[in-house]
Amino acid sequence: MANHKSAKKRAKQNVIRRMRNNSVRTRIRNAVNNFQMEAGNGSPEAAAGLDEIKSLIDKAAKKGVYHKKNASRKISRLSKLVNRVSA
Repeated sequence: MANHKSAKKRAKQNVIRRMRNNSVRTRIRNAVNNFQMEAGNGSPEAAAGLDEIKSLIDKAAKKGVYHKKNASRKISRLSKLVNRVSA
């Protein structure tokens, strides 16, 4: 355990950030799973849902929850899915 005052503060901040990051990741994961179910069924609303998920992922990358390239890869794969289903 931390001995210095600053290290104790860091440990406390890390716990709070980890909880926040986990909630953001869970929210994105659930949205992506629901989106993939809709897209897999050929739902026309899938393309509209993509914009919302893109926004969620971009915000998470901006806050540091995801790396910039990881977020870009996730968005790219979802876009590819929509294009494949709509074609």
